[in-house]
Amino acid sequence: MEPNAVEKSAHHLLPPEKHFRWRAGEITRLEAFCDVVFGFAITLLVVSLEVPHSFAELKIALRGFLPFALCFAQFVLIWVTHYRFSRRFGLEDGYTVFLNVVLLFLVLFYVYPLKFLFTLLIGQIFGWEKLGALTDQDAMLLMKIYGIGFAAVFALFALMYRHAVALAEKLELNAFERFESRLSMQENLALMSFGLVSFALAFKSPAAAGWVYMLIGVYFWVHESIADKQKRRLLAPPAERKPETEAPEN
Repeated sequence: MEPNAVEKSAHHLLPPEKHFRWRAGEITRLEAFCDVVFGFAITLLVVSLEVPHSFAELKIALRGFLPFALCFAQFVLIWVTHYRFSRRFGLEDGYTVFLNVVLLFLVLFYVYPLKFLFTLLIGQIFGWEKLGALTDQDAMLLMKIYGIGFAAVFALFALMYRHAVALAEKLELNAFERFESRLSMQENLALMSFGLVSFALAFKSPAAAGWVYMLIGVYFWVHESIADKQKRRLLAPPAERKPETEAPEN
């Protein structure tokens, strides 16, 4: 197989990043296994495998579309984060495999709690039939489960990036790639923090525990605005990067 063909096969899912060299080659067995598990998790989210026999049954089935879409979007976010990490570094050492296995376990474990949460949320918003009466204690427990799971998933990604940064010399990461890796680690730590804050708030107010996730967009807007300035400085030609370092004339 020609080198160009290998490069194309490795990058067919998402385009490679302009300023970050993807070090992974062909899709590995670890990546293939992870893709299978993610696909199975999404399959478990499907509303029903049976074709509706009446329009009334179809309407009931369609009520599950929005909860399914929200769950699907969250799993896609996790998959894209995992895929980009795998393509960037191509790590398959024991520690990376262990973190991947724990991540897949969490993804499968949280399929039904996630589906239940979003189904209940959409049902309350649109006034549809509820899954069942939830006491305050039930709601608190549900938000605790979601919060700790959300935090755990992104804590694993933060550990993956921390591991990659520690191997920067072996991976031959340049200054920009090291900065981008540390930035990704910080972003995943921030997402983990949102989950932990939500978990803590769930002890007092399940509603507040849910609203805290609305602040994620604000955080990323501010964080990316600050990071973009540093990225431009790192990508600037050396002559433009530090003009102030020239020795003054005597």
